[in-house]
Amino acid sequence: MVTGRYTHPHAHVSAAMVDSARRWLASLDTEQRAKATYHYMDGERIFWYYPPLNRHGLPLRDMTQHQRHLAMELLATGLTEDSNRQARLIIEHEDVLGPLEEEWGQITFVRDPELYYWTVFGDPGRADPWGWRVEGHHLSVHYSVWGDQVIAVTPFFLGANPAEVRKGSKEGLRILGRREDLAIELIGSLDAGQRGKAVIHDKAPWDILGYNASKQAIHDEEGLAARDMNGTQQEILMTLIAEYVNGAPAPVADQRLAAIRESGLDDFRLVWAGGLDRNRDHYYRIHGGQFIVEFDNIQNEANHIHSVWREVENDFAQDVLRDHRMLYHVL
Repeated sequence: MVTGRYTHPHAHVSAAMVDSARRWLASLDTEQRAKATYHYMDGERIFWYYPPLNRHGLPLRDMTQHQRHLAMELLATGLTEDSNRQARLIIEHEDVLGPLEEEWGQITFVRDPELYYWTVFGDPGRADPWGWRVEGHHLSVHYSVWGDQVIAVTPFFLGANPAEVRKGSKEGLRILGRREDLAIELIGSLDAGQRGKAVIHDKAPWDILGYNASKQAIHDEEGLAARDMNGTQQEILMTLIAEYVNGAPAPVADQRLAAIRESGLDDFRLVWAGGLDRNRDHYYRIHGGQFIVEFDNIQNEANHIHSVWREVENDFAQDVLRDHRMLYHVL
């Protein structure tokens, strides 16, 4: 039996993941399967990154149309209808970014919507834990499953460049606009004293501070505590938190959000750096307990978003596995 604060039955979600992963794996030939699969405890599982680069796993480029369909079905099991739409738009966004970089004379990487990679760790549906990952430029989704329990959801990264499409057939598209607009609304609602605590620097960092670390650091004392916000501000903060958590399927997200509401927002903190509107570079971080999100928009003249949700102790199911070893395997 698996126990711990991150372990609750999600039978419908876990069953859908098992079924989709098995059907996708069954469609692969021997060579494809060798690229697509690793042992669950392989160190590859805790490597993640969001720029364009050569990755391990099986890319869409090397799949048949049927295999691509099955791969996208697996991805959808870990997302809601809205976050699945965002993920597909992020993949398609490579076709927006490529011509823009040619226009800017800044070609550094191949922008290719087929360079998104699927990987399965372990054996779906067996007694041991297993997991899956979908990753490429600006998309990094990780799940761990054990029996009927989804034991890890994070890191959960979404990005967009351009953050707002300013010309062409997709003009006006802002894939991650809501997580930016809610934050701008929140920082704009603060009075001078509150802003003095929340804003730690007048310039945003170049990227999210956690980068692709396998373990996220927390800066406990920085920022404005939610206990020092009024009721309306706390509501906006909770809505912003939910914007990230609700990327996961409802049974999983609801359990995480219920735990946050039960413990309360008092010890959550908002940290801000940079401008107070979306026309200037800006960064924010929200953290409380084991929850943390980071958002950064500074590159490409503040039109390039990186955003991530992490569960600090349990990214990649590290806390669940540690607790299990302590309970059942340490004499």
